[in-house]
Amino acid sequence: MNFHHLPLFLLVLVTFSGISQTTKAGPIIGDYGAVWEIENPDFKTDTSQEFKVVFDVKDGPESDTEINRNLNTVARFLNMHAQSGVPSSQIKVALIVHGTAARNLLTDKAFQKRYKVNNPNRELVENLLEADVEVIMCGQSSKTRNLPKEDLIPGVKIALSAMTANIQLQNEGYRPIKL
Repeated sequence: MNFHHLPLFLLVLVTFSGISQTTKAGPIIGDYGAVWEIENPDFKTDTSQEFKVVFDVKDGPESDTEINRNLNTVARFLNMHAQSGVPSSQIKVALIVHGTAARNLLTDKAFQKRYKVNNPNRELVENLLEADVEVIMCGQSSKTRNLPKEDLIPGVKIALSAMTANIQLQNEGYRPIKL
């Protein structure tokens, strides 16, 4: 075998083996949340179940220009289940944000005033809200970090605390995923 052609041979082998080598976003969040297709998994996804989940996000990126990968994970959750045949009506998602991730919920105007750039997470958060994700800011983080309601992306709710919102949502049958 000519070893100079080994990368091409491997590419052809992988392509014809039926393994997906690209990620795909959508159908719920089109520009974010790209996921791998898993063909014929051993542990099957029960598409008849309701998926009620609450994501607890406390960490945000240090960079003012970086998308919070934890927020993108929420989009990934929505897209991967929709791509796998779970009807969107059976996917109920809440997102609780606190800690250093709290600033990721600011409008562009408020983010620009503080960090001199637009919020790189604004469009993603707006997409999540449009997909009926309940986005909840910890009230304690809001006060501690001086992030008033009027500086938040429209549609973001403020709770007494992240802990309170977590308990209430879990009492409603949401399963916690901590990021």
